[in-house]
Amino acid sequence: MTTEQTDRAAVGLRSERGPILLSVMLSVGLVAIDATILATAVPAVVDDLGGFTQFPWLFSIYLLAQAISVPIYGKLADLRGRKPIMLLGVGLFVLGSILCGFAWSMPALIAFRLIQGLGAGAIQPIGMTIIGDIYSVAERARVQGYLASVWGISSFVGPALGGVFADYISWRWIFFVNIPLGLAAAWVLVRKFKENVVRGTTKPQIDYWGTILLAVGGSLLLLGLLEGGVMWAWDSVASIAILAVSVVLLTAFVLVERKAPEPVLPLWVLGHRVLNSANSSALLIGVLMVGLSTYVPLYAQGVLGTSALVAGFALAAMTLGWPVAASLAGRIYLRVGFRTTMLLGSVIVVIGSGLLLTVSSDSSVLYLALAYFVIGLGLGFSASPGVVAAQSSVDWKSRGVVTGANMFARSVGSAVGVAVFGAVANGVVASKVGAAHEDLEHLSGDVLAPAIHDVYYGAAAAAVLLVVAVAFMPNRVEEHPRG
Repeated sequence: MTTEQTDRAAVGLRSERGPILLSVMLSVGLVAIDATILATAVPAVVDDLGGFTQFPWLFSIYLLAQAISVPIYGKLADLRGRKPIMLLGVGLFVLGSILCGFAWSMPALIAFRLIQGLGAGAIQPIGMTIIGDIYSVAERARVQGYLASVWGISSFVGPALGGVFADYISWRWIFFVNIPLGLAAAWVLVRKFKENVVRGTTKPQIDYWGTILLAVGGSLLLLGLLEGGVMWAWDSVASIAILAVSVVLLTAFVLVERKAPEPVLPLWVLGHRVLNSANSSALLIGVLMVGLSTYVPLYAQGVLGTSALVAGFALAAMTLGWPVAASLAGRIYLRVGFRTTMLLGSVIVVIGSGLLLTVSSDSSVLYLALAYFVIGLGLGFSASPGVVAAQSSVDWKSRGVVTGANMFARSVGSAVGVAVFGAVANGVVASKVGAAHEDLEHLSGDVLAPAIHDVYYGAAAAAVLLVVAVAFMPNRVEEHPRG
């Protein structure tokens, strides 16, 4: 890993590469705002379109499309270049936003959210890959602060905009607001980003069978994890069939990838020490991030008796802690190394998880927010160095693949977190009231408190596993040329 020093002028928005950084920030901003803006406006959407029982699919279909397309876009970016794939992602996201804004029914809105998810699947990994291409490890230590600021600002701007549009204008503007942002990002990228695509001597061969098997098998796996215990019981025919077919298809995917000339997800990724540590860490971060995001607001409202607004601020504590830590992580891993920085982060996550275990029905919501803020800090110190280390360990021709694999691992972890924590909570509920599928939001605090407290034990276990995963990360990674 390089130890070169950089100054802010060399990597800031006013530098020569500044317009490209701005374009990536605008593009990532589309995804970051979308992560929080829609949840605020769901009541207004349901009042207008109906389909209350279907609205959870607004989020599930988006997550599915985003997660499955990420590794495919990563490979395409290595074959065709970052610029066309990034423009494709921004274009799909804006198109999906326009269609969502004109949706006439809940099924139509769900279908258009799928298009948005396909766009988001390109924006996040390719944006990070572009940053890996144009900045060295030392430079990314500063650039990370710019990207972290996007998520930090979005965590507050998103809910505020969603509330304003839903209450005073129209919920449809939560989608239309993406149009100027997307167009600006695309315009800057087209004019300012000149890339040198590394091509082989032979025409690249697209791995069609691998792509199809990964897309279908991965979609079924995530669908089974997300909807198991929700849409159908875990031991139902539907659940068993979906998960069994996903295993068969993913097994076939591995067999196909062993012989494919240009595999969409090369199997050497699974035998790479840096990537194994980075991806297993990303999976556990996904478990903690989405799993806790589901239950912390529920605990604040159902057990502590706060309003939805106050519960939302408790949730925002993590999204504030994460970018703060991410902006500082770069300076730390340049001094002490990747493993040390990620171990620091994972230990902080363990401490935050321990604080959650001490939360009781008599606790203040501020104490709950503090625990979540600490967890956010730890995740910020753990996640960003893992991505940088993974990108730095390979050359240009593989950087898209490894970035996509890391993002995919986090998405799978998110689905696993929802499934496992949901099973834990429902198990406790079943022991209390004799029904595993009660609506958790309408349970009494006496039943809800022990159910979510057991979820906190699961989070603590995941935090300990995160410490183990990052312990295998080398402290220093030899940086490959940026292409």
